[in-house]
Amino acid sequence: MGAETAALALPRPLRHWAEASFQAFIKPPGGPAVDFTCPAGEAALAGPDSVSWQVFRNPLALFIGGVAAVILELAEPRVRAGVWNHTSFRTDPVRRLQRTGLAAMVTVYGARSAAEAMIAGVRRAHQAVWGRTEAGLPYRADDPVLLDWVQATACFGFLTAYCRFVHALPMQEQDRFYAEAAPAALLYGAGGAPTSGAGMEAHFVAMRPRLEPSPVIFEFLDIMQRAPILPAGLRPAQRMMVRAAVAITPDWARDLLGLECRLRPWEAGALRSAGRLAERLLLESSPAVQACHRLGLPPGTLLRRQAGMAA
Repeated sequence: MGAETAALALPRPLRHWAEASFQAFIKPPGGPAVDFTCPAGEAALAGPDSVSWQVFRNPLALFIGGVAAVILELAEPRVRAGVWNHTSFRTDPVRRLQRTGLAAMVTVYGARSAAEAMIAGVRRAHQAVWGRTEAGLPYRADDPVLLDWVQATACFGFLTAYCRFVHALPMQEQDRFYAEAAPAALLYGAGGAPTSGAGMEAHFVAMRPRLEPSPVIFEFLDIMQRAPILPAGLRPAQRMMVRAAVAITPDWARDLLGLECRLRPWEAGALRSAGRLAERLLLESSPAVQACHRLGLPPGTLLRRQAGMAA
């Protein structure tokens, strides 16, 4: 696998701040308490040597990729109606992001029993989400076609952000990332989601006629730029990451939706530097590190995979 890369050493005050900030984001007030260290020895849906464990550990890739995924989701009118009419994105975006982020962490790093229970709860909640779009199209949140699109766009967003701003992965690794998501996707009800990069491209081709521009997408991007997601001193970086999310959406999608790519070269370089630094950060409070403890593995295990790829 190659030599282990060195973990990023932070001064104690900065490390305490980073730990507290991370804990606050994945543990929203009043939300479910998730202990990623239990039950001892129980495997996750994906293993510690997976591409998924590598990608989802990077907060910069998750933020940029998550915003890009929602841009594409909102381009589908039925998904847009379900998200905008039945969630708190407009009224409480930070809490909504916290819940979504925690669900992603449980899906990837949580013990299999915890992930299955959480996903079952999400599916029950989806059964109550239905209605009609402004154009009169009926929608249900448990529609397999819509679930496949949400799953596909999430995988595309996270993977593309990681490859663009952290480390470029070979196509074999990218295909593996899509394939690793299949067990969880099936539990969510997205049995037709793509399982390879070629499958993702085919899915784009199939869905493209269903997509359309909407003012909601611009409202969403404005909310993501203004919401107090990051500490005040990092808000300029937050706005930069939102622009990066627009930049990684496919060219045809930006043209269709009327989006402009305004990420400057120096901003892309700054984000790549930040993404690679974040890759070496091992926070004790992170689900990935806690999952290592659950499996009896040293946290440094999380750094060995990328070291092997770079060798």
